Amino acid sequence: MNNVLLKNSYGLFIGGQWTEKNEKLPVLNKYSQEVIAEISVAEESDVNASVEAAKKALNTPFSPYERFEVLTKASELLLEQKETIANVLVQEVGKPIGESIGEVERAALTLEVSAEEAKRIHGDGVPVESAPGSENRKAVTMKTPVGVVAAITPFNVPLNLVCHKVGPGLAAGNSVILKPAEETSLSAILLAEIFEEAGLPSGRLNVLTGEGSEIGGYLTANQEINMYTFTGSPRVGQLIRGSTGIRKVALELGNNSATIVHRDADIAGSAIAAAQKSFNNAGQVCISVQRVFVHEDIYELFLENMIEATKALKVGDPADASTNIGPMIAEKEAIRVENWVNEAVSQGAKLQAGGKREGVFYQPTILTNVDPEMKVCRNEVFGPVVAVDTYREEDEVIEKVNDSEYGLQAGLFTNDLRFAMKAAEKIEVGGLIINDTSGYRVDHMPYGGVKKSGTGKEGPKYAMEEMTEEKLIVFQS
Repeated sequence: MNNVLLKNSYGLFIGGQWTEKNEKLPVLNKYSQEVIAEISVAEESDVNASVEAAKKALNTPFSPYERFEVLTKASELLLEQKETIANVLVQEVGKPIGESIGEVERAALTLEVSAEEAKRIHGDGVPVESAPGSENRKAVTMKTPVGVVAAITPFNVPLNLVCHKVGPGLAAGNSVILKPAEETSLSAILLAEIFEEAGLPSGRLNVLTGEGSEIGGYLTANQEINMYTFTGSPRVGQLIRGSTGIRKVALELGNNSATIVHRDADIAGSAIAAAQKSFNNAGQVCISVQRVFVHEDIYELFLENMIEATKALKVGDPADASTNIGPMIAEKEAIRVENWVNEAVSQGAKLQAGGKREGVFYQPTILTNVDPEMKVCRNEVFGPVVAVDTYREEDEVIEKVNDSEYGLQAGLFTNDLRFAMKAAEKIEVGGLIINDTSGYRVDHMPYGGVKKSGTGKEGPKYAMEEMTEEKLIVFQS
């Protein structure tokens, strides 16, 4: 992989200025484990300076159409640099090149949709005149920006999930302070450079890099921030929720996604889809398939097909176009997954595929004969592991899917409309995908979960609802 597009070191972006700090963190090529660049580590003074710059920027008019123009230009520039930025994702995430190109394309679309939504912000007429004594009054609502938004993003989709927070935040008229994951900050920094080129006013976007635990504490302690939007673990989400008081918080947290394969499903098609969506990005996706429940009438044939599809996946160098699965984000995570699988096997689970670790790589793994209390079923694995189980009755499998602290998305393969409608009503998730896995997402749909999977919705239109305040204006004649 060619690293020439990267500088040796990157600074913070505050108030339209790039500032190098003495303290640095390395960013590794996740395949070679070589240092590809260093990022500056923000201090509390930098956080406070970014908040001051963000607040100051709000005093300069930035009309909806100007927001549309900047976001559209940023989307176009992102596509122009698609190959370059995809190569950065390959290096800093370990994501295969095909998936990385797809992420850049989706990120550009997220910004494009955000640009369109900037022109669609509207209020409503409120018929206050229908109340006795208010016959000479008229009322409307208007949407106003919340102000300063702190966006904290994860390592696994470090460009598109940044765009899902920055795009709607800017489109709604806010200033954004972005804290990308320390393992994968380079794509976010390059995005900030693109916004500079696109003409974004100074202070509307600020980027702070460094350790999340420390900078996150500085961000939540700053009372001038009006809203927090976070994607990451339930533990950290709970910390943010507990330390921000009555300020707005949107949380997209964990999951252990389930997919049901009913007896009338396309067996081969559903097995291939389940294999693809269990292991893409080495299983490090919130809606990766982690639990599959297959009707016992078709279980053996489905499992045979899924094992075959899984064994056909190529694990290796993510820069190789033929690679399906790259390394995990860090060797410690691969070791954790290895320990969880070994524990499940010691408790009676059967290994049908995979189950081996080589350094930072973990082979795509299928487990059967699982118990719902095993970590690989109960917790979020966030690795290339899927547990396949059986069911007999519809109510039984709905209960199995709901037996989880999480509820982001689920999948259901069936041609039975009655069962699909029943599942839509009864399964406790933010999104149910019929005749596909839980792993389906397009960027303009509402995306968010229930239970410990979080609060609020992503998707530019829906995120902008979170990032604006509704104000009522009453006129008396």
